[in-house]
Amino acid sequence: MSASRSNVLERILGETRAEVHRRKREEPLALDDAENPEQPVASGERPFRDALTAPGIGVIAEFKRRSPSAGTLRSDADLAAIVTSYRDGGAAALSILTEGPNFAGALADLQTARAACGLPLLRKDFIVDPYQLHESRRAGADAILLIVAALSAAELASLHAGARSLGLDVLVEVHDREELQTALAIGADIVGVNNRDLRDFSVDVSRTERLMADVPAGTTIVSESGIGSADQLERLQDLGVEAVLVGETLMRAGDPAAALRKLTSFRHTGQDI
Repeated sequence: MSASRSNVLERILGETRAEVHRRKREEPLALDDAENPEQPVASGERPFRDALTAPGIGVIAEFKRRSPSAGTLRSDADLAAIVTSYRDGGAAALSILTEGPNFAGALADLQTARAACGLPLLRKDFIVDPYQLHESRRAGADAILLIVAALSAAELASLHAGARSLGLDVLVEVHDREELQTALAIGADIVGVNNRDLRDFSVDVSRTERLMADVPAGTTIVSESGIGSADQLERLQDLGVEAVLVGETLMRAGDPAAALRKLTSFRHTGQDI
């Protein structure tokens, strides 16, 4: 692996830290008032995790305009129209990619998605600072992503606890057994296995299957990246995976709702497609 490819994650994290530092300086939050009063979270209410643990494998349908590995996914993507299409196609939840320089996202995309669709929202970004937890909650997120590879063990534990104290669910993303053990050690109960290696963006869908044996009962497992067929979903469901996160396949589809229904049609027919 070349040094330039292995440093992709570090480059993105550096950009994120600089951007968060700028926002903290220019847009300070009154943290005790940061939660959106229009989006209260009742004690014990967990919209995101509850959506993933419904019967049958669920799809977290992702909105993202571009990625470093694939480039632009959809020209002039209409966020409101696409997330509404995801809802109509049977998505369990939505993932909204809010990172700007590499994925062309924005925090405002969460607010647009919240206004357009009532599905639970995951803010997918490179979360490195408690400030981002409060802005996520204020923008209408139900859950945030924490990437084990991006954080020290202490940072991971602190951000996880901080998110849960705000009523946010946390999808803790891992790539290997060591990262999985780190996630479990901080009490993560929603674990995402990213089949894409963020160091070089290579994809290996069997990564999820290899890690399943180390996952304790009661942990909600999400398989992320490289998923584009009903056969893959059915196989993952048989392994005990509760949900998959699908982005590029749906973003490239002419009719995202139809593409989503095709992915999950085996749940209704009992037959392969």
